[in-house]
Amino acid sequence: MTVVFLRYFTKRMLLAAITIFGALTLVFFLTHVLPGNPALVKLGSFADKAALEALEKEMGLDKPLVVQYGNYLGQVVQGDLGESWTTGQPVNKDLAQRIPATVELAVFSLIIAILVGIPLGVFAALRKGWTDRFLQGVTILGVSTPVFWLGLMLIYVFYYKFNLTPPPTGRLDDFTVPPTHVTGLFTVDSLLSGDFIALKSSLLQLILPGVTLAFVTIAPIAKMARDSMSQVLQADFIQSARAMGVSVREYVIKDALRNALIPVLTTLGIVLGYLMAGSVLIEMIYSWPGIGIYVWNALLSNDFNSIQGVVLIISVTYVFINLVVDLLYVLVDPRISLD
Repeated sequence: MTVVFLRYFTKRMLLAAITIFGALTLVFFLTHVLPGNPALVKLGSFADKAALEALEKEMGLDKPLVVQYGNYLGQVVQGDLGESWTTGQPVNKDLAQRIPATVELAVFSLIIAILVGIPLGVFAALRKGWTDRFLQGVTILGVSTPVFWLGLMLIYVFYYKFNLTPPPTGRLDDFTVPPTHVTGLFTVDSLLSGDFIALKSSLLQLILPGVTLAFVTIAPIAKMARDSMSQVLQADFIQSARAMGVSVREYVIKDALRNALIPVLTTLGIVLGYLMAGSVLIEMIYSWPGIGIYVWNALLSNDFNSIQGVVLIISVTYVFINLVVDLLYVLVDPRISLD
């Protein structure tokens, strides 16, 4: 088993390296061939020509594109993503500050989507009729509702109209001190440090953006759970269990649900990757300091290093999520082999 796992892991790492290399190469050349001069953005449109040329030389923009590409790959191999031309800090530092915020929001949203989507899909498969029509309505709403409109409506109703949630000021309210830094996740760090004031504030700030993102991700999860469960319920072993008088709860939880989880896991991996990529609109609406706003500001200022750093992180995240999902397949269904 160990030899099989090592062979599988090596193969996946090679494919991951090729994928990440391809993504970095594509984004590098796309960002560099698009119109716009980062040095001019940094200095302003009325910059002196001599100052502009000096800054271009300092930023390495005066070198041939192939040379710039080679230098960039050499930096990446060494773990150096360069300096952000927008913030003036190393991209590594910027991402280390912002990734925890995105991770916390993504995981919180995914938990809500799982707790609602999977039971809803399973129940729709078991109880045809109005439940199925309700699920179809939720799916249509989740796919068609503009996420920025939903975010603004939730703020208007729950904060402005009824004052049930705090103002959308980021990860904490203005009067709460961040907990002692351990993981960068405020909910986790506040628990570890016993700071329940920060825990309450961070959870309250997570509710609206988390629900907004969860609403648009419940639809694919619930639909996949419903379709997969419907197929499993038609299988011979389920029909035999019914004929033998096995209770619905027993054959659904022990047999049907476990067999229906494989396609659901695939959907969860895609959804988590989407959430981790950073929702720019949600982060802007709720003043959430994640990588979505960071890469948006980088795009506006042609900040190549920041854009490429975010793409690298997203690529690695997708590769890691796919690897974890593949391993979960084996745990859920032992008939699946890593070969």
